Amino acid sequence: MTVLEARALTYAYPGEIPALSDLDLTIRRGRRLAILGPNGAGKTTLLLHLNGTLRPSSGRVVLDGAEMGYSRSDLAAWRRRVGLVLQDADDQLFAASVAEDVSFGPLNMGLTEAEARERVEQALAAMGIAALAERPPHMLSFGQKKRAAIAGAMAMRPDILLLDEPTAGLDQRGSVLLLAALAALEARGVTLAFTTHDVDLAFATADEVVLFDNGKALAQGPAETVLANRSLLEAAHLRMPFVLELGLKARKRGLIAPDAPLPRTREEIMALD
Repeated sequence: MTVLEARALTYAYPGEIPALSDLDLTIRRGRRLAILGPNGAGKTTLLLHLNGTLRPSSGRVVLDGAEMGYSRSDLAAWRRRVGLVLQDADDQLFAASVAEDVSFGPLNMGLTEAEARERVEQALAAMGIAALAERPPHMLSFGQKKRAAIAGAMAMRPDILLLDEPTAGLDQRGSVLLLAALAALEARGVTLAFTTHDVDLAFATADEVVLFDNGKALAQGPAETVLANRSLLEAAHLRMPFVLELGLKARKRGLIAPDAPLPRTREEIMALD
């Protein structure tokens, strides 16, 4: 079921610098979407439209079948349902402590201090950083800042969470911890969409992908189908995921049945031995 759509979005930054060009995109409830493209393709600009931070020159954003408006009340309601976590967590963390930062959104929704405190505790626990509640954000590690920023978005209890390059700058352990936390949020019913230029991450973790370049969505569909299309990948200046390439070779050699799903991770491909 479609929950959030971009329909024919067009946008240019001051100076007539094009960013989005007649872009269509669909986010389906319960289906993790990777918005995949090279740096500078316009992925972040798209996310800023999907939560109402930027307003398109033309086109519209549709949430549960209703076109979104840009009045103060419309934007407040929109952002309660569609959360956004930026690539640089420092752009979102500004309070004296992690708990104060995470409570900012709920308090601005008009919740009581007790209600906000409950949401903060739940969000910090979900991100595995409850012990950091009183720590100043500037004393957190890079990965802890990422999880604190996500907790701030989660305290608003959105239906959809948009993440800009969520694993950028994280080491392997940090990436594993973050992806596990996001999987836990999905299990609670949150729909995830994230931007990345990492084809291996997209193939390993996404149900669907959008190939994105020069402000346009070149293709959208199941990860296994779209990321196996070499001509589409070349048009988006991307390569085929390593595990997918090995999986296709294994299928060709009869190691994987034609109707069996392909391995998504290195561990799964190694298990074929």
